[in-house]
Amino acid sequence: MRLDLTHIQRWIEPGSRVLDLGCGNGEFLQRLAKERQVRGLGLEIDPDKITNAVSRGLDIVEQDMDAGLGNFPDQSFDTVVMAHALQAVHYPDRVLEEMLRIGRQGIVTFPNFAHWRCRLYLGSRGRMPVSRFMPYNWYDTPNIHFCTVTDFEALCEERGIRILARDMVGNTQRRPLLASAWPNLFAVTAIYLISR
Repeated sequence: MRLDLTHIQRWIEPGSRVLDLGCGNGEFLQRLAKERQVRGLGLEIDPDKITNAVSRGLDIVEQDMDAGLGNFPDQSFDTVVMAHALQAVHYPDRVLEEMLRIGRQGIVTFPNFAHWRCRLYLGSRGRMPVSRFMPYNWYDTPNIHFCTVTDFEALCEERGIRILARDMVGNTQRRPLLASAWPNLFAVTAIYLISR
C-alpha cells in the first residue's frame, strides 16, 4: 500500500462513515473496513478499477468528481478522503469545497511538484520529471494540475479551509526531518487533514 495511505489511517475514527474519492481498486477502503470498522463508500470513474473494487465486496459509485458531488447530502460522511487525485481533477478547488460540504473533515494527499528532485530534473535536463513516484511522461500523465505544498496552503487560506494537521512523506517509512522542516522543498508527498 502507498505510504501516504498508511499515514492517514490514524486520522480516521473507528466506526466512522468514510467516502473515498478516486478509490481506485478499493484496497485502502477495504483495509479501513477491516482495521477501523468504517462504513465506507468509494467513488471511482475507471470501469476496470470499479470492477476490482466491487469484487472486494465494496460499495462503489461510478462518478466523475469534476461533474460535482451534488448527489451527496451535506455532512453525510465523517471523513472524505481524496488520496493522490487532487492533481488529476479539472477543478480541484471545487472538489475541495464539495468534500467539506459532504464531510465533517477531509483528508487530501498529493505529490509535491516542488520537491528538489523535480526542480533539479527540470533545471538540469530541461524536461518534465519522470521518476518512480511520477512515472508518466508529460504527454500521458493523468496529472493536469501541478500542485505544491505552498500552493495548497495558499488555496486553503484563500477559501477559509482550516488545516487541522499535516504530514509530509519522503521516500521511506521513517519520518523525514527535512520534509517536516522545509516541506515545499523536501516532501515527496503532502498529507493534510482539513475542515471548515
